[in-house]
Amino acid sequence: MPTARPPNYYAILGVSPTASTNQIRDAYKRSALKTHPDRVAADAPDRAERTRKFQLVNDAYYTLSDSLRRREYDEQRKIFGVGTDYVPPSSASSSWGGSTASGGSSGMPGGFDNTSDPFAEADAGADGAGTSPAGQAFSWAWNFFTKQNQSNNNNNNGRAQQDREQTQNEQFADVFEEMLREEGMAEADGTNRPTNKFWSLLGGISGGALGFIVANVPGLLAGAVAGNRLGAIRDAKGKSVYAVFQELPQADKTRLLTQLAAKVFSHTVGI
Repeated sequence: MPTARPPNYYAILGVSPTASTNQIRDAYKRSALKTHPDRVAADAPDRAERTRKFQLVNDAYYTLSDSLRRREYDEQRKIFGVGTDYVPPSSASSSWGGSTASGGSSGMPGGFDNTSDPFAEADAGADGAGTSPAGQAFSWAWNFFTKQNQSNNNNNNGRAQQDREQTQNEQFADVFEEMLREEGMAEADGTNRPTNKFWSLLGGISGGALGFIVANVPGLLAGAVAGNRLGAIRDAKGKSVYAVFQELPQADKTRLLTQLAAKVFSHTVGI
């Protein structure tokens, strides 16, 4: 069992400790879109910070989306004396670390309050366990619920990190496909295959020719690298929207996530 105190996952997702499962899922959608590292270029200076935040958002959802894990987590918070009176910001779009909370206390037991940065607190609360022996970012949730031991050898830690990344990937893929279904960009028949609306959006933001992607006319963009690349992805039958997303060039991933955030959360300021 890890010695570090549990991070305030409710604050990381911006929800109350009494939030329902649906509220937690909706908060994860917002938070994942905000922090996803592919929202910025691969060489962006803040990509490492975004990646860490995205990891913590996934840790929070992994913990709070399951009733048994959530119960155990709440018990650990009580053991460590972490405050339970967190009040989420009045606007779900407020930036973490700001002072936009309403109705909360100025200082909460365990060092958490409504005006501090829960992401920074998560790392500070790791009691020096910021990285594992394998050099990977520390995860209270993963270590606690999978009973990982920080003294494990590097090979074991490497496998644990792979498992954690796979879980994060599956979590985001699940809500990504749900959001695209809601926007009519993924088939609702269980396959989650891209619809023409998806290809139209992608063609419009990619700089490739829309006609090549939608109509799939061979040779329409002869010599156009972007069009050919997207056309090849388009021709790969049976892939889900998330599988297609994974194959996109980084610039198209960035634009697609930004467009999706604007569509899904157009009512929220600061996305």
